[in-house]
Amino acid sequence: MVEVSNNKEFSAKEVAMINKVMSKYNIKVIDIIKARSAYKIITDKEPICLKRMRHGKYKAANGCYLVEQLNNQGFHLAANYIRNSDGTLYVKANNLLFYATEWINGEECNLSDFKEVIECTKLLAEFHRVTDEVNTEKLKIRNNLKNWPKVFNDNLRDLEKYKKIIERKKIKNEFDSAYLSNVDEFIHQGLIALKLLNSSEYYKLSKEANERKTLCHDSFYYQNIIKKENKYYIIDLDSIIIDLHVNDLGKFIRRLMHKSEYKWDFNKAKKIIEAYMTVNPLTKNELEVMLALIIFPHKFWKLGRKRYVKYKSWTEDRYRSKLNRLIRYTELQQQFLQDYIEFVDNI
Repeated sequence: MVEVSNNKEFSAKEVAMINKVMSKYNIKVIDIIKARSAYKIITDKEPICLKRMRHGKYKAANGCYLVEQLNNQGFHLAANYIRNSDGTLYVKANNLLFYATEWINGEECNLSDFKEVIECTKLLAEFHRVTDEVNTEKLKIRNNLKNWPKVFNDNLRDLEKYKKIIERKKIKNEFDSAYLSNVDEFIHQGLIALKLLNSSEYYKLSKEANERKTLCHDSFYYQNIIKKENKYYIIDLDSIIIDLHVNDLGKFIRRLMHKSEYKWDFNKAKKIIEAYMTVNPLTKNELEVMLALIIFPHKFWKLGRKRYVKYKSWTEDRYRSKLNRLIRYTELQQQFLQDYIEFVDNI
């Protein structure tokens, strides 16, 4: 039985469950440390990462197969998967599935450091370039191609629904009033994104990508990028999907632009795109499609969903702070849109 050093983070039931899982591996466990939704298992050799899931036994098989294929292509910047004593990739305990990988002994990348952002972008580009050589037939993953217009339309309908919910309220608080005052502008922004998408070569690109079955990480952000000795590693392949590569790059840029260090500065976005293209070139059509993904008001929709559907238990100050940050960037987003269009037109 393993005694954990930071036992305040664990219940006795959780410790027992982890011990039960680790008994299936021929590894001597010294300590257990919580690491986000995973566990860092300290052993008598190298540490390992133990990941838990409520469902999706194919995720471990998908990740293991993909990493093996990446290694065969000379890409060694992802954690290898570890089989248990039965030779399988996962262990079931308490209606949860667990799998283990190598632990990359480094630290999460710092996306406030633009130099690191550029290196992370090149990692993503190399990941995409190499996965193009992978046979994806053995992967059991979701195909997200041709799905963006549906997502945009569904989210826009949700915004209309949130608007009606607020209008029906007899007493509106400060957040309600501010969200209602700005919802039409964000709906308009979403309609612009949808128009850009429908007027682009999105469906043609999706058809071509479907023939090649191009892969996306779909969760490429700081928590899944580890820096170790000036090298960057990509981890957590649970969310891999079939989609356009600009799905990953566009989400990455969009999330960065909302940070206070970036504030929808197109020059920084341009440098990120150019860094990506030094490794994995993009066409003008792909760049046009990516713009639609970047400017769609995903965060405004997501905030409304947390407030009026999920009823997330945040303080009013936190809700207002998040909304105010989105509102104050609207003019900057308009300038970003113009600068981006001008950039693409000159390609």
